[in-house]
Amino acid sequence: MAVVDEPGNIVTAGRPGGILHVLPSFAIGGVPIRLVDVINHIGAQFRHTIIALDNNFEAASRFDEGVDVSLLQAGRPGQGMLRAALTAALILRRLRPGLLLTSNWGAIEWAIANRLWPVTPHIHLEDGFGVEEADQQIRRRVLCRRWALTGCAQLIVPSRRLQETAVKEWRLPPHKVTYLPNGIDVTRFVTPSRDEIAGLVRQPDELIIGTVAPLRPEKNLGRLLRVFKRINVGKRVRLVIAGDGSQRKALARLADELGIADRVVFAGRVKPEAILDLFDVFTLSSDTEQMPIALLEAMAASRAVAAVDVGDVKWMVCEENRDLIVARDDPEAFAAAITHLLLDSQRRERLGRQNRDRVIATFPHKRMLAGYCEIFSNAVGSLRGDSS
Repeated sequence: MAVVDEPGNIVTAGRPGGILHVLPSFAIGGVPIRLVDVINHIGAQFRHTIIALDNNFEAASRFDEGVDVSLLQAGRPGQGMLRAALTAALILRRLRPGLLLTSNWGAIEWAIANRLWPVTPHIHLEDGFGVEEADQQIRRRVLCRRWALTGCAQLIVPSRRLQETAVKEWRLPPHKVTYLPNGIDVTRFVTPSRDEIAGLVRQPDELIIGTVAPLRPEKNLGRLLRVFKRINVGKRVRLVIAGDGSQRKALARLADELGIADRVVFAGRVKPEAILDLFDVFTLSSDTEQMPIALLEAMAASRAVAAVDVGDVKWMVCEENRDLIVARDDPEAFAAAITHLLLDSQRRERLGRQNRDRVIATFPHKRMLAGYCEIFSNAVGSLRGDSS
């Protein structure tokens, strides 16, 4: 794997052809990890260049040896939309990729650049919205998406709600919008690994509520902390938050202010398969989601779920689990759903089995990987041996 760490090297670093992926960030998270899985699956069939607009490439550590991937720093954050679009246009003309893939609003300037000065076929992947659009989309962004994404060969979305949004609000032609749900490799959870986590030694007869999420505003882990304070089931209960991010210190302060700090464990970044089997109940408290991979991982690990109703979450879980997916802004209902599961071990086990069965039947990893491979191949043809 090549790492290009100076924007000025872009002329010599870039090779014509291949697939150029532009993401707001390549830090550890659902979208980058999905991309790593896809590239590892494709192997040597395509060449890949990845641009992370925040210059964070942490997820690259998960690439298999032998994949043809270059990591390219191509600019600095905070340029402003017009300047960023012009920079993107210049880079596209230098690199001449066989296919451009952009991800989410954070890479919209690259969609704008390729619409104004077309260089290559373009596919956009949209996985959801930040906290600023959790309740309502910003009008100027809607208009921008309508114009910029009309030039795409295809828009790929992982949720039915996003598919509807793209057609009805962004007014994209239905034939250009492809629904491709996320998938998960359930074999990762057959024999869970176990990392040592500071402050987390399970005590006899205690119950553990847990979540796995980057500590970002849209995940609204403050909601989960406040709901956890309401939980009282007559025995010791702890909350484990696995993940890291900009809000860690603020969340720790909130736990202290709520008087629950001694019952909350911030586990940091840890592999889901190393911690999910410790949870009695998996929770999700986000303001906005579409098809969260963390939820699929919890289901693959046979966890019962209590969550807020955002995106496709209610549809993702097994049918019997759906009454425990509650209105986003109803903390009493959220606390009641968690409490119900803590008090009913038999139902927890039953829902866990059914959630795992649903992942295997409805969200298979191989189907997702094959879907992306087919899309890439159809967009640019076979790039094997491409040296143009």
